[in-house]
Amino acid sequence: MHDMRLKTIGLWYLVLASTVRADESFHFLRVKDGVYTNVTVTTITPTDIYFTHAQGLASAKLKDLDPELQKHFHFDPARSARIEQADIQATADFQAKLAQQKPASTPQPSLQNHPDPVVSKIYARSIRGQPAPQLQVEKWLTDQPDTFQKFILIDFWTTWSEPCRQAIPHLNDLLKESSGRLVIIGLTDETEEVVHAVMSPPIGVTPPDIQYSLAIDTQGRMGRALEITALPHCILIDPSGVVRFEGNPLYLSEDILNHYLDKYSQ
Repeated sequence: MHDMRLKTIGLWYLVLASTVRADESFHFLRVKDGVYTNVTVTTITPTDIYFTHAQGLASAKLKDLDPELQKHFHFDPARSARIEQADIQATADFQAKLAQQKPASTPQPSLQNHPDPVVSKIYARSIRGQPAPQLQVEKWLTDQPDTFQKFILIDFWTTWSEPCRQAIPHLNDLLKESSGRLVIIGLTDETEEVVHAVMSPPIGVTPPDIQYSLAIDTQGRMGRALEITALPHCILIDPSGVVRFEGNPLYLSEDILNHYLDKYSQ
């Protein structure tokens, strides 16, 4: 599961960070057939490098760098391959489990009289039916949304998690179908530089199409308060401030979302 991968990535990152400076500068950086100039490294993982350059922010796979730079950044092809394979396997396992447990998306004629759907397994402390913890944002990467008298869906995510990235189109659809009653906030404990690097990748790489609000809290205060151990994880808060849904956002179908929007609207 991704809680184990979180620990694995964290361990490798600590090992790598102890031997490689994350503020080195280079006159140029060659990535396959592309060349970046005035490069400053911001973040290094066992598989990727994030950096600023003359035109903005970008990221690249370590395996796509020149051999000398791979050696300089302590790139281990076998380690990188294991991590990428673990990501692929974790994604496959998650999709298989989701197919078995995802609530059916069937229309409900009288939503007010139906019980609230509950995700059978969450990887966080359950607070469904309780007041939501305070939203703590270090910095908004988009305009701060107007949440007055609206439902708020907070999606806890990271840029490197494939399941988190796969949930993005689904969240976009939920926002579109909510008819203005819902605000979605993507919250990560990563730095602004890392998020911008993913949103502004090298030429030829398609950035994720995120149509909702984004914010960072590098201290991860809200995530710690909820004791989240696997991502993505979301909570749906009604206009009165009570949590009505919690769990992986892919379990929140449009029908289930409308159930909450209709039942708990003020």
